Amino acid sequence: MFYPFIRKALFQLDPERAHEFTFQLLHRINGTPLQFLIRQSVPDKPVTCMGLTFKNPLGLAAGLDKDGECIDALGAMGFGSIEVGTVTPEPQPGNDKPRLFRILPAEGLINRMGFNNLGVDNLVENIKKSHFNGIIGVNIGKNKVTPVEQGKDDYLICMDKVYPYAGYIAVNISSPNTPGLRTLQYGEALDDLLMAIKNRQTELAKRHAKYVPIAVKIAPDLSEEELIQIADSLIRHNIDGVIATNTTLDRSLVNELNNCDQIGGLSGRPLQLKSTEMIHRLAIELNGRLPIIGVGGIDSLISAREKIAAGSSLIQIYSGFIFKGPALVKEILTHI
Repeated sequence: MFYPFIRKALFQLDPERAHEFTFQLLHRINGTPLQFLIRQSVPDKPVTCMGLTFKNPLGLAAGLDKDGECIDALGAMGFGSIEVGTVTPEPQPGNDKPRLFRILPAEGLINRMGFNNLGVDNLVENIKKSHFNGIIGVNIGKNKVTPVEQGKDDYLICMDKVYPYAGYIAVNISSPNTPGLRTLQYGEALDDLLMAIKNRQTELAKRHAKYVPIAVKIAPDLSEEELIQIADSLIRHNIDGVIATNTTLDRSLVNELNNCDQIGGLSGRPLQLKSTEMIHRLAIELNGRLPIIGVGGIDSLISAREKIAAGSSLIQIYSGFIFKGPALVKEILTHI
């Protein structure tokens, strides 16, 4: 595979510039004869989860294709699902640059992007143009300027707009890069949000004659008590799935490495064990009452199998994909 050579060149660039360049390239070759350069043949390994049939258990996690610009090109690499977003009601630039950092010796990334995206209307138009034959998940969040106490309104706006076009909707309340967002994971704030989302889901299902599952994405930095409370809330409100986990604030495994002190969420290999342990604990609390989508540090076949052994029905990759390239998709799906 040619990716190791491309990676060497890309890693000479600023991480965000490398991302922009890659997406420009993917956009240009998509639908042309040059698409053979990225297309991979992978075995079908259907999985039923949240009432949906996924052609295989491996998905692309949210954050890589925030605006749904390259759904078809990424889909050609073999993913069973692609989660786009996080998207917000209104476009927003995100946090100041630089805001994405590599920790090369640890194969980790730190980001403080801040939900930079072109808004939900733009995302919907891109989904409508897509020909991807897998499941498209849409990850939704709130605008930075929206007060946390009014945050549920932003989620409902996004739900209304993406519902007809989404395979499932992921509710992001666990990014560390939007001030106050993680407070929505706890207590009355969580119950209030989940109740509003489920009520709107019921309304939209009747309006569109289509049931779109709702999954909630949680952080890896929860205490045992917080995890138990979240699991209880997810069950009580009949949420369809949970995505575990988002990025971590824990720097213990990257201490003294270059960029380790950057503010933001840490992903990649350093998150692998922490995420897997969270999935295992969550699986015990949920006891099969709703499925887990496992994400966090998957960079090999074995780490993918560990996520499934811990209790995941589906898995997603992001940082591992950046470090290992499309070959990681084929490696996992050939042997999982």
